[in-house]
Amino acid sequence: MKKLIWSFVFVLGFFLLPFTTTHAAENDQQLIKEIKEIVKDTYVGTINGNLEKATSISEIMDMLDPYSTYFTKQEFENYMNSINLSTIGIGVVIEEHEDGIHILQVIEGSGAFEAGVQAGDIIIGVDGESIIGRSTQEASSLLIGNEGTKVEVTLKNSDSSKTTKTITRKKFTLPNVQTDLLFGNVGYISLASFSEDGAQLVKNALIDLKKRGATSFILDLQNNGGGYVTTAEELTGLFQSAKVAYLLEEAHNSYTIPAVQQDTKFPKDTRILVNRYSASASEMLSASLKDQKAAILYGETTYGKGAMQGFYTLQDGSYLKLTVGKFTGPAGHTIHEVGVKPNVQTTTAPIFQAHYDALKEKYPKYKQLSTVKNIADTQKFTVKIPAGLTSQIAKSNIQLAALGAKEVPVAVKIEGRTLTVTPKSALSPNQEYMLLIHPKSKDQKGYYQHIRISN
Repeated sequence: MKKLIWSFVFVLGFFLLPFTTTHAAENDQQLIKEIKEIVKDTYVGTINGNLEKATSISEIMDMLDPYSTYFTKQEFENYMNSINLSTIGIGVVIEEHEDGIHILQVIEGSGAFEAGVQAGDIIIGVDGESIIGRSTQEASSLLIGNEGTKVEVTLKNSDSSKTTKTITRKKFTLPNVQTDLLFGNVGYISLASFSEDGAQLVKNALIDLKKRGATSFILDLQNNGGGYVTTAEELTGLFQSAKVAYLLEEAHNSYTIPAVQQDTKFPKDTRILVNRYSASASEMLSASLKDQKAAILYGETTYGKGAMQGFYTLQDGSYLKLTVGKFTGPAGHTIHEVGVKPNVQTTTAPIFQAHYDALKEKYPKYKQLSTVKNIADTQKFTVKIPAGLTSQIAKSNIQLAALGAKEVPVAVKIEGRTLTVTPKSALSPNQEYMLLIHPKSKDQKGYYQHIRISN
């Protein structure tokens, strides 16, 4: 019986992985026999066919769930790199643009960085081939390649000039954790993947934000496709009342897996952001925190992959990734093909409501005014204030916070019950804000209001 070497809950690849099954191994009867034995002993799920009659590796894989896969050595290395956000390419983060492919970020130390490529440049050609109108997937397939090889990239610069640079492909790693200190001393941490060091990166970010003055936190797991199970166990241990990481059902046994307790903790009012692409390990952590009331979930119902995969090293050095268990949160609610429903479902970016609620908790004695929706004028807006409040307002005591971001400097004019707020720079379409009206004295009431700008 082959030893299980790693357990993963991962579904959405961050990079394009050029997998090509090795045909030499496809019909290796000894290898096929070995895979059959592992499947019969440890696979959890329906086998759609007669396993004993299968004569090739691909035939076996077709009988199993979509998360069970055979990897050659190279494919396995590519897969592991994707979890740890490492790949070989020119070293840029990109998005589609009407003029080509827009560069959002240039990774320090990458080939693009060394060639002088700038964030904001637009890629319009690769090796003499136009990529205007192409998808990011198509562009990525041209930009990735073997380490040390060169690619000719034509750029449209911010001043509309065009340059062509020869860039050497190098291995690079995208930042897995990003942080910010939002208005009101709300610490924001986003985690892109449950990499091997993911829990330590989040822990370091938590400690750093506390030093910078953060008193409440938002952890963003949107679009996080999962990764190492051990990372989920360690992350669960960062939350005060979370004792159990998950419940696991394997082929022959069931287990209660404890959280790996940490010496630094998130506060109990921490908010977790999830969406339909939060999958696997993200769902494992989210379900655990929701079930144990260790955090508050915001966003959409998650992807719905409650299956755990294990890796087995085969006799020729290749690997079998196999579904070996189904997991749930401590309450036992099904995750697989169902997902995790957040405590607070949102129809706009969940960080808006999460930040708004975090700020509300900082002003428990303030009164909430009716939400102002669909404001079309980004240069200024007006709100009606309660009768009798005019005398309590000082212009210097009014603040406007961009939700998910910082304070917006404003000028304020008061005429009767009408409060006119003019920001120093135009407000952003589809952005949400919080207007805070602080009292002149402690014996007076403060107010806050949710402001939504239309497109």
